[in-house]
Amino acid sequence: MIFTIILVIIIIAVVAYIVKLYNDLVGGRNKVKNSWSQIDVQLTRRADLILNLVETVKGYASHEQSVLTEVTEARAGLMNASSVKEAANANNILTDTLKSLFAVAESYPDLKANQNFLDLQNQLTETENKIAYARQFYNDTVLMYNNQCEMFPSNIIASLFKFNQADFFEADESAAEAPKVKF
Repeated sequence: MIFTIILVIIIIAVVAYIVKLYNDLVGGRNKVKNSWSQIDVQLTRRADLILNLVETVKGYASHEQSVLTEVTEARAGLMNASSVKEAANANNILTDTLKSLFAVAESYPDLKANQNFLDLQNQLTETENKIAYARQFYNDTVLMYNNQCEMFPSNIIASLFKFNQADFFEADESAAEAPKVKF
């Protein structure tokens, strides 16, 4: 009789532990999804600001059409990204083209003094900071979730219930390089 009670208690404890591990994995996966949506919100805001910035620059630098076209195409690539890796790559391309756009803007003193341009530039800088913070939070969340998927014993539950590791939001290696603008 006592052996049966102890066996039932052990089985209940093991089942409770498995349920806890499963729920932790679900919570981790949902945190990853939530933190990605925070990045997505900021990337969308950035894309909207860039559209306004391009329109402002067009009035001053109409003969710099190739730079404006590159920025517009990079923005479209970001808006059409369907995965974390695609969004990260599109974000890196957009960052590079923005560097070129701001380099072009340096050549136009009237544009640099335009209040609308300055406001958009400040909002874009603020949004870039929010993206950097959201990206750091996302990557921290992905690290915790991926650790759960890999560490024993939760890795057993993760493989049983097909919890897959999440992708990090990685910057392109060229993001650290200074832009090369040719006129």
